[in-house]
Amino acid sequence: MKPASVKEIKQELGHLNNQELMAICLRLSKFKKENKELLTYLLFQSSDEAAFVEAVKQQMDEQFEQMNRNNFYYIKKSTRKILRMLKKYAKYSAKKETEVELLLYFCEHLFSFTPSMKRDKALRNLYERQILQVKKIVSSLHEDLQYDYEVELQRLQLA
Repeated sequence: MKPASVKEIKQELGHLNNQELMAICLRLSKFKKENKELLTYLLFQSSDEAAFVEAVKQQMDEQFEQMNRNNFYYIKKSTRKILRMLKKYAKYSAKKETEVELLLYFCEHLFSFTPSMKRDKALRNLYERQILQVKKIVSSLHEDLQYDYEVELQRLQLA
């Protein structure tokens, strides 16, 4: 079965009443965890972006604290898991500022992480890719925001 295009879905949703829309949203939320998380963001958290960012940062802090630091293999797996979670929440928000803020916070954690990520090539590469991605996103933002984020980026550059 081929899925309909976004335009077709938008047109069809325009023909539905509120009760039918609610039923579709509830049914959609039953199928995947991501759908339910996105609906939760849209309904409860999108009005206060700062609180959403803080909640994601707090969740990131908890995951970094619980990380198994015995071996770089486990550190890499946990770091990638945290990064996947961060990207998912940034995608829910769809705001470039939120994504930059979360990625910078992730990079700060990785930069000050012990054992040092500089000792492992895969972690270093992951860090550098995220820094490059932040630079790319920052270049598309407003000039005032660009300056603020550039200052943070300079602080996080690898020596």
